[in-house]
Amino acid sequence: MAQNRRNFLSTALLTAGTLGLGGKVLASNSVNQYDINLPKSIEDLTPMKEGVVPITVEERKQRIAKAQAIMEQEKIDAIFLEGTASCFYFTGMRWGQSERTFGVVIPAKGPIAYVCPKFEEDRAMELLNPVFGDEVRCWEEHESPYALIFNIIKDRGTKYKKIGMEERVRFFIADGVKKLATGFEIVDATPVTAGCRMYKTKSELALMQYSSDVTIKAYQAAFATIRPDMSQSEFSGNISAAFRKLGYSGGASVQVGKYSALPHGSITPQVIREGDIVMVDGGTSVEGYASDITRTIVVGKPSQRQIEVWNIELEAQNAAFAAIKIGAPCEVVDAAARAVIEKAGFKTNYKLPGLPHRTGHGIGLEGHEWTNFVKGNKTPLAVGMCFSNEPTISIPGEFGIRLEDCLYIAEDGPHYFSKQSISIEKPFG
Repeated sequence: MAQNRRNFLSTALLTAGTLGLGGKVLASNSVNQYDINLPKSIEDLTPMKEGVVPITVEERKQRIAKAQAIMEQEKIDAIFLEGTASCFYFTGMRWGQSERTFGVVIPAKGPIAYVCPKFEEDRAMELLNPVFGDEVRCWEEHESPYALIFNIIKDRGTKYKKIGMEERVRFFIADGVKKLATGFEIVDATPVTAGCRMYKTKSELALMQYSSDVTIKAYQAAFATIRPDMSQSEFSGNISAAFRKLGYSGGASVQVGKYSALPHGSITPQVIREGDIVMVDGGTSVEGYASDITRTIVVGKPSQRQIEVWNIELEAQNAAFAAIKIGAPCEVVDAAARAVIEKAGFKTNYKLPGLPHRTGHGIGLEGHEWTNFVKGNKTPLAVGMCFSNEPTISIPGEFGIRLEDCLYIAEDGPHYFSKQSISIEKPFG
């Protein structure tokens, strides 16, 4: 649950790095002034780069072909993507979003084409791979990029009069095309993009496994530094430093004591004391593929109450995992975890104390993506899907326990990327 978190103080940002999209701390890969005199467990880390295999051009070509096949099934003539994760997924190009429209048109038939501000053309030509299509149509500052998008679609041929807009496309772009595309319907392109991205290949799973391994390695080194009277920001800084030593940007939120009951944390400065619950939630990415892991421990000797709630949380996580069956609807996983927590005496229907959110989310190129372990989600579980499994128990004013490990579904069922915590005193399996 590393996305949309607001729990880092400005001091933590100075210590741990810069705040990235979604609220996760992202540290620079390069060694900086804060990496001087690091604790030994972090200083001893060495880069984990060997064996990382990027996604091949051939695989991206297969992705485009699959998207085009789905478009035909969905009766969509073309889809438009901005320079976000889906653009990277299909083309390997990293661009981003600004007030100036940049994006890619993937038609149901024919080569893809890019729409680009004229003064950015040279950069676009450097970044694109001509194997997928090398046409770049440019617009000057006073011209309409929406007309270029529509013209590409018309030039590739239309059959269904439907243009798909990927979910990250902003309203002003979709609306700009709609106003020009008389007789055409603007539709949701999610069946196409999610229809591809939701099902991971072996090469994607390998990168996600690597991302998970790096995260556990960073956590182990950083957890060795934890001590009473350590500030939240110092500990989060150690986590980010561990990622940097391993050769990656990454980080984690740190919530202490009663603040761990807030699933996305607090902006209140926190200091770790003897007997406190400490919840750590974060990750990194390898070739764009994310990890998201939460570990909850106690500094010093845990109380019987802390142990009991922690064990209920582990039981709920195990029940969720056991409920994963190919073909079953996603909602059964949430129901299984919730049943354990409610049987233990906690409240129902997201009320506290209890489980205040869904049991898990999809993960891949984005920390949170399609689809979710949540009530009402009838999407059938299938080979290649990847999820977090994280049924939190939140007890306001006291503490919260979350154990989060991500998993993938293979032909023989679910498998974790990371080993589960063994006990409140043994966070690493």
